[in-house]
Amino acid sequence: MARLQIERLSKHFGPTVAVHEVSLDVRDGEFVVLLGPSGCGKTTTLRMIAGFIAPTNGRVRLGDDDITTLPPWKRNTGMVFQSYALFPHLTVVENVAFGLEMRNVAGAAVAERVAEALQMVRLAGLADRLPRQLSGGQQQRVALARSLVIRPDVLLLDEPLSNLDAKLREAVRVEIRELQRRLGITTVMVTHDQEEALIMADRLVVMSEGSVRQVGTQRDLYERPADRFVAGFVGRNNILTGRIVGPGWFETEGGLRIACAGSAPGHAAIAVRPERLALGPGVANFDNRLPGTVEFVSYLGASIDVHVRVSSAERMVISQPNRFDGLVPKEGDSIVVGWPSEAAVVLS
Repeated sequence: MARLQIERLSKHFGPTVAVHEVSLDVRDGEFVVLLGPSGCGKTTTLRMIAGFIAPTNGRVRLGDDDITTLPPWKRNTGMVFQSYALFPHLTVVENVAFGLEMRNVAGAAVAERVAEALQMVRLAGLADRLPRQLSGGQQQRVALARSLVIRPDVLLLDEPLSNLDAKLREAVRVEIRELQRRLGITTVMVTHDQEEALIMADRLVVMSEGSVRQVGTQRDLYERPADRFVAGFVGRNNILTGRIVGPGWFETEGGLRIACAGSAPGHAAIAVRPERLALGPGVANFDNRLPGTVEFVSYLGASIDVHVRVSSAERMVISQPNRFDGLVPKEGDSIVVGWPSEAAVVLS
């Protein structure tokens, strides 16, 4: 296990800048998730850490060593690919043992370490099967065991759950997180799935267009987004654009006047999470109360989303728990949307 440091890491493909001066300090034993939309540079960053792509500029340090120019096989990193990359003609045991054999580990030690790795991922009874005889979740565990068996200083996960169905993803991501905590292994994972990132990470790194937009815990990013991109990408938000017109007052482009925590005048936006909004008579004591018309109602099982038109230019989504005694308005109903001023985050 080791501390991983990335210092001003960049990658250019001709005139295209895929990654621009990314810096990150991953503590020993920490689980960090690189989160962002497709094409934001997160996988390129991971592959530069692994050594599969040479950086244009910057450095990668693992523990006390500068590994920037080392080939992948000389870095003590384990990587789980999105496609698992298992050898189809080799059994589970042979797939897991492959990395040890390439490192010239003695035969008796190989058998012991492979058995240990398969036990960790709960595949001991499937050792002699071929990949095609395994489910997607089992193949993912084989790939994880193959990475762990070499006892890497850092584990790298590239969208490891993207090929699994939704129900299996829920189970496997918890298993990976519990295993990582038990082993105390430094881990960097790439994903575009916000829920996956929020569940698994100690810290998240939100990326866009090759750059880091914000680094922090789940609560940091959810409650205090650094900018409009982070506010819109991590979880759901109602974002209203306009300007601060005075201390504690915001005016939207649609002409709504809203109480907020901002004070510096000028163009801005405010973000309000759907679950922080309320409907109906219970909003009487809130700073903000906006009359509107229900345009759409989404039944989501555990919750209900109500889409309310509050001006000709703006619509807000309110998420409320699905309770027996809860207010469930219908399309066309006139209703009041309310929230306290502190529920809105002002974005410059």
